[in-house]
Amino acid sequence: MNKQLVTKDNSLIGASYSLGVVEQRLIFLAIIEAREQKTLIEAGGLLRIYAQSYAKQFDVEKHTSYEAMKRAVEGLYEAGFAYSKLDERSGKIGHYKSRWVDKIGYIDDLGCVELVFASDVIPLITRLEARYTEYELKQVVGLQSEYAIRLYELIIQWRSVGKTNPISLTELREKLGLVDEYKRIEAFKRRVLDLAVKQINEHTDINVEYEQHKQGRVITGFTFRFKVKKDKKKIASKATNIDAVNGDMATIDGLNDNQLGRIARNPSFMADYNHLVSSTSPEGQDSKAWEIEMIKRLKEDALQFRKRPIREYLVY
Repeated sequence: MNKQLVTKDNSLIGASYSLGVVEQRLIFLAIIEAREQKTLIEAGGLLRIYAQSYAKQFDVEKHTSYEAMKRAVEGLYEAGFAYSKLDERSGKIGHYKSRWVDKIGYIDDLGCVELVFASDVIPLITRLEARYTEYELKQVVGLQSEYAIRLYELIIQWRSVGKTNPISLTELREKLGLVDEYKRIEAFKRRVLDLAVKQINEHTDINVEYEQHKQGRVITGFTFRFKVKKDKKKIASKATNIDAVNGDMATIDGLNDNQLGRIARNPSFMADYNHLVSSTSPEGQDSKAWEIEMIKRLKEDALQFRKRPIREYLVY
């Protein structure tokens, strides 16, 4: 089976933008499709992403994947990004803004989303020269945080040296698409950076750690160091059959609200299910609101929390 490679010009890797997990996944699949149909894409042709393909790649139900893809259409149509690139005529660095797509929509009867990449995007994914970053799609399929996906891309472009250049807190926030969210450094580290690093270490081919840079007592930036795992993590093509492996994996029988609250506060639980709430919602901003919401969801439908036996989160 051919490797499915996500390839981007480094100016696109280093761009500043905010896209949700599903929107980024649609971009990944469209990039792979675009590079396979280079002639068509350069002519401004439509790319078609089927729910069946999305479901297979990211290990979700077909119906669920199509509904998520449809919801992402509006956000992707409105989304833009800011990037810098060398102007070939003057030799100077230019700073630009662009949309991701010129056109996007869906066809219910076919269960697919169609899109046309914006003209600025096409050369950044098809006409690649020396400065580009490439990685296998399977490395990001297990990442449930939009920030984990972006951080992985930002880090992996330094694969040859194993560490990034120092990046200021302001620049990192911009590249992660954070404008008003998580302004307090404690919230930024807990809900964005540490969760992203944890997911990257658990689900990709690298182990990451970071060093904080300070002026006095104020954190001003970070340097990320990473190593490629000796045995690259193989992403399973199918989810574990919970009923067959562990019948009570998601049961909360006998657990009281205090115990459910402890589960919700577990950093591992937060990393596994951070994607369930919007980063701009009260639950995404406030730890108590998060706890209350997760207790409610655990009581209503514990089967949606199936990444590991639910009682494991009690111990930390």
